[in-house]
Amino acid sequence: MTMIPESLSFAILAGLSPLTGLYAAFLMGIVTAFLGGRPGMVSGGAGATVVVLIALAASHGVEYLFAAVVLAGIIQFLVGVLKLGKFLRLIPQPVMYGFLNGLAVIIFMAQVAQFKVVENGVSSWMEGSALAIMAGLTVLTIAIVFVFPKITKAVPASLVAIIVVFALVYFLDIDTKKVVDIASVSGSLPSFHIPNIPFNIETLEIILPYAAIMAGVGLIESLLTLNMVDEITNTKGHSNKEACAQGIANITNGFFGGMGGCAMVAQTLVNIDAGARTRISAIIGAVTILVIILVGGPVIEQIPMAALVGVMMMVAIGTFEWISFRIVTKMPKSDILVGILVAIITILLHNLALAVLIGVVISALVFAWESAKRIRARKYVDDKGVKHYEIFGPLFFGSTAVFLEKFDVVNDPDEVVIDFKESKVADMSAIEALNKITEKYHAQGKKLHLQHLSRDCRQLLKNAESVIDVNIIEDPTYNVMTNK
Repeated sequence: MTMIPESLSFAILAGLSPLTGLYAAFLMGIVTAFLGGRPGMVSGGAGATVVVLIALAASHGVEYLFAAVVLAGIIQFLVGVLKLGKFLRLIPQPVMYGFLNGLAVIIFMAQVAQFKVVENGVSSWMEGSALAIMAGLTVLTIAIVFVFPKITKAVPASLVAIIVVFALVYFLDIDTKKVVDIASVSGSLPSFHIPNIPFNIETLEIILPYAAIMAGVGLIESLLTLNMVDEITNTKGHSNKEACAQGIANITNGFFGGMGGCAMVAQTLVNIDAGARTRISAIIGAVTILVIILVGGPVIEQIPMAALVGVMMMVAIGTFEWISFRIVTKMPKSDILVGILVAIITILLHNLALAVLIGVVISALVFAWESAKRIRARKYVDDKGVKHYEIFGPLFFGSTAVFLEKFDVVNDPDEVVIDFKESKVADMSAIEALNKITEKYHAQGKKLHLQHLSRDCRQLLKNAESVIDVNIIEDPTYNVMTNK
C-alpha cells in the first residue's frame, strides 16, 4: 500500500496512464523479489528514475519511453554481469546534491501544475472554491504526513493521509479533482508489447542518453538501498546480482507497459522495520499490487488528486538535500559551483543526463587542475656531485608542464637523478614528458637516471620503449607500502 501513492503520482507526473505506474510497481517488485541480491528489499516504480524520462515522453511519446526503459535495463544487466557497479562511485557528491535538488524542484513544480484544469482543450488555473478546496486538502495531506510519524511509524504516514482525505471527500461529498479525472486505473494483466518505434541509429541516439542516466540513477539508488539494508540487518547482499535483477526487471517493464523503476528506500525501510528478512514479503507486496489493478481500480480512481499532490510535495521536500545548505560554507567553491550548475540544468532543461554528465566532467577537470598544481620537486646535490630531484605528486597530463619547469638542464651537473619515490607516472603524457626531459639532458651531454619507480610505472615505461629513451635505476626491491 505504501507503493501505490508514489507509483500513481509519478506516472501522472510523467504524463502517463496511472496503470503504467502500477504495472511498474508489480513488475519491478516481482522480478527483483525472485532474482535480486538482497532479500527484504523492495523495488517499484520509483520517481528518481521516472523523472529522468519525463522530457523524452513529452517530446517523443510513451513508446520511446518504453524503449528507453528496455535499454536502461540492458545497461544495468551488463553492469551486473561485467561487475562494473563499483564505477558508480565516480559520480561526485556535489553532482548528486545538485541532481537531487534539481529533481526535487521538478517534482514540486509538477505538483503545482495539478492545480490546473483542462476545459475544451484549454488549460487554466483553478479559481474560487475549486482552488480553495484543492489547496485545503493538499495542506491537510502535508500536515498528516508531517505530524503522523511523531505519533507512530507502524503505519506509513502517506497512506494514512490518503485514507483520511479520501474519507473526508467521500463522506462529505466534496467536489474536487480525482484520479478518475486524469485516467482510469482499472486494468488487466500486463501484456507483452514491443515498443512501436523505428529500429534505427537515429532512435538509438534519441533514447540512449535518457536510458544511460536512468540506468545510472536506478543503480545508484538500488545499491545505496542495498548497503543500507546490509547495515540494518548485519548481513551481506550481492550488488552485482542486484544490478542484474534490476536490469531484467526494467527490460520486463519496457515490454509489458511499465514505466520502469528501481529500489525504493522508504518502502524498503517499512518492510525491514516490520521484520521482513526473506523474499516472501516483496513477492506478497507485488502480488497485492496486481490484485488492486485487477479488482481495486474503482476505489483507487476515487482518490482525490489533492492527496497525491500533498504526498508528492512531501516526497519532493524529502528528496531535497537540505544538508547541502548546512555544509555549503565548508565545501570548496568548485564543488558549490558544480552542485548549483547541475541543479540549474536539471530544472531548466529537464535533461538529467546532460546535467549529470556536465557535473562529472567539470568535477574531473577541477580535480585534474588541483592535482596538477600539487606536483613539486625537492632538489639537492649529494657528496658525489650528483643532483637529485625528488618529485612529489602525480605526473599525468595535467602536471607535465609544471614538472618540466622544475629542471635547470643547462646549469645541472653531468649526472642527474629523478626520484619518484613519492610520485607516480600515470599516463602517456607523463611518459612523453620524461622523454622530453631526457632528450634535453642528452643534448647537453649529461646522464639522467630515474629512481624509485613503482612496478606498474616501470611496466608503463617498458611498454613505451619504442618511443622514449630513459635510464631506469633498477632498485633491488621497491615496495610502495611496507608492513611493519
